[in-house]
Amino acid sequence: MHFLSEIALIALVALLLGLVMTRMRQPSLVGYILAGVVLGIFMPRISENREVISLLAELGVLMLLFLIGMELSLRSFMRVWRVSVITMVLQVALSLAVMWLLSYALGWPGELAILLGFAIALSSTAVAIKILEDVGELRSDVGQVAVGVLVAQDLAVVPMLLIVSSLGGGGSGIVGSAAMILLAVGLLVALVVLLSRRQSVRLPFGEWLGDHHDLTPMTGLALCFGAAALSGVLGLTPSYGAFLAGLVLGNTRERKGMMEAMMPIQAVLMMVFFLSVGLLVDIPFVIENIGTVLLLLAIVTVVKTVANVCILRLTGEPWPRSFKAGTVLGQIGEFSFVLMAAGATAGIVDDYARRLMVSLIVFSLAVSPLWLLTSRRLEEVRWRRIANFRHLWAQLYGRETQAVVSVSSRAVASTARITLAFRGQTGPAADDDDRDPAADEAVIIDVDAEAGAGRPDVADDGPDAAMPVAKPAPKKRKLVRKRKPAAAEAAVPAPVRKQVKRSKPAPSAQAKKPAAALPAARTTSEPEKKSATPDKPASGEFDADD
Repeated sequence: MHFLSEIALIALVALLLGLVMTRMRQPSLVGYILAGVVLGIFMPRISENREVISLLAELGVLMLLFLIGMELSLRSFMRVWRVSVITMVLQVALSLAVMWLLSYALGWPGELAILLGFAIALSSTAVAIKILEDVGELRSDVGQVAVGVLVAQDLAVVPMLLIVSSLGGGGSGIVGSAAMILLAVGLLVALVVLLSRRQSVRLPFGEWLGDHHDLTPMTGLALCFGAAALSGVLGLTPSYGAFLAGLVLGNTRERKGMMEAMMPIQAVLMMVFFLSVGLLVDIPFVIENIGTVLLLLAIVTVVKTVANVCILRLTGEPWPRSFKAGTVLGQIGEFSFVLMAAGATAGIVDDYARRLMVSLIVFSLAVSPLWLLTSRRLEEVRWRRIANFRHLWAQLYGRETQAVVSVSSRAVASTARITLAFRGQTGPAADDDDRDPAADEAVIIDVDAEAGAGRPDVADDGPDAAMPVAKPAPKKRKLVRKRKPAAAEAAVPAPVRKQVKRSKPAPSAQAKKPAAALPAARTTSEPEKKSATPDKPASGEFDADD
């Protein structure tokens, strides 16, 4: 039951933060990353089961690349493959050059510079495709260019991993690495040439799958993970095999049904992947080195975006397409985690550098949608109308700020209602229950004492008005007994109570003629007081003499 409780809590936190991010017009994957960070802080027991979470995350990455291969049209890729390959090569070369200069200035080893250059050059396929899908640019020209560059980067991960492993002595040497690279490139070229010559391919068991729709998702899982396992046996990365399997299925007649059947499974596994990314963050380390992390994040994001835009412009892409695609590719990719793990295994990177890079990658993935939003709105800002920073903030994040305020106010109101419900006090009844009965009696006594016998209608407060008046009777007797104790005791309390009940008019009469009711009550009270105490002066005279 304890394991089921953890699963339920993980799903609930991921769902809530995903809804909050979508309410703020951000991709839900940012909420999944934040859910991993929150769970890592408040539930460290979940981090102890990291092997299970890492396994599910790897399955999510394989499923993502499998679906990317199915969605990729070879005809579209052939139109942008030249731009994609050139952009990828220039990205890696520029990143390696910058890291090499930094290593020369700071005294880093050359192996570390190569590892960091590879890691920073890669972009996140999952985040970029999700952002393009959310903004409606996935199937546009911008989406085709961005996806083409991402596919080229994913293919470059294979030689990158082989090079990193050979640098640490954990691989089969330079000759073995070169052989693996040639094998990977050869398989890809052969598949592209074969599939591009045919309009569509039909699976041998396609008709049988059409009659058994419940087996379609299992067929997709078997093909995806089977190709990934075969790729691992050949010495390539499993993600490469999953991508090739998706590429083959994407050019068959069963493509549409397979994608619809695999989408729910892919959504769950991708949630686990981004959740595991958030769990990788070492919060005490981030707090201790927050300045370094934020500075590196700003430098990497801005410099990488500018470099992407410039490279795409050099390849002949127009400015709007280059700007949008370059901004989408401005984050560090999830495959950088794989490269950092391989570098740690090979002994290239130490623990401090590994934790710093992991924190940088997580923050880069989290702020990527916000960076895309900011850059696109900065392009549309009319700078002549910006008078101060407040106006600029309203232009950039006005709608998001309003959404945050709305969500926060609703959360506060809901919390207040829940708190009052648990206390058993809701609405105006809570104020009536908290009122002190003694304070109510004191007010009535004061009103009655101030009103005297000549103004009984002021003390009339309903059917129960006589009950509180009877309690302070000894105090009145003590006050009046100074001159005529017997007469005061007989005259003041009893006629007042009788006159209050007798002089109370009906609601309709009181509403129509409020001025006529008061003299009638006073006229009636005068004879009664005189008959009860013939030697006593009038009430007004008694008060004046006293």
